[in-house]
Amino acid sequence: MLPRFVGRLGVADAVTIANAALGFVAIVIAFVDIALAARLILLAAIADGLDGILARRYGGTDAGPYLDSLADVASFAVAPAVLAFVVVTDGLEIGFDAVTGELLLVTAICALFVAAAVTRLGMYTAYDISGSYTEGVQTTLAATVLGAAILAGESEPWLVLAVTGAFCYLMVSRIQYPDLLARDAGIMGIVHALAILIPDVAGRTFPYALLTLGIAYMLLSPWFYWGDRERRAEPELHGNA
Repeated sequence: MLPRFVGRLGVADAVTIANAALGFVAIVIAFVDIALAARLILLAAIADGLDGILARRYGGTDAGPYLDSLADVASFAVAPAVLAFVVVTDGLEIGFDAVTGELLLVTAICALFVAAAVTRLGMYTAYDISGSYTEGVQTTLAATVLGAAILAGESEPWLVLAVTGAFCYLMVSRIQYPDLLARDAGIMGIVHALAILIPDVAGRTFPYALLTLGIAYMLLSPWFYWGDRERRAEPELHGNA
């Protein structure tokens, strides 16, 4: 007897499910190789954009939006929180032989990151999925900024903890972020891929470029993005959860 998903899920759903698996692998790898874990999270971000493209090309399914948010919990909520936890605890040399104030603080902020990301994903699926903008920083963007920062060598523990804490609010804020246009998402995807494939080339140019693009979008796009003419001229990309 065939599994119940045969004939019900499509190629886009398969990519979405692979995204979730990448998140789990990144969590495991984070305790062994933090840079590789960061690259896996960035790869999951590419998969998150690719499933939207495939859904438009081959058709989506009713389960697609739910699978997308569930997969994002693994890859862009739990995985980046673990990434931050490992970087901070290693950088501050926090041991696990006793419960200390520092350990509780790091654990609490990383747990709050997961809670905020899950809240944002649920709100996105319920209210934002059919619009041209979304409220709050996207979980994909938060994970991308953290992953790119690690690959760029910007891993000072207190800075990583502060950025993680800031995302706890930004992800559930009312700040409106426009969905990326196809052209801009394509540029971001190319930089993403180069940051994954050759992160150490030319003084870590591509992780820095990805980090710069991510921060620029996060800080500027709510107030300045391409006008209505450009938004009508190019198709909008789904996958901004």
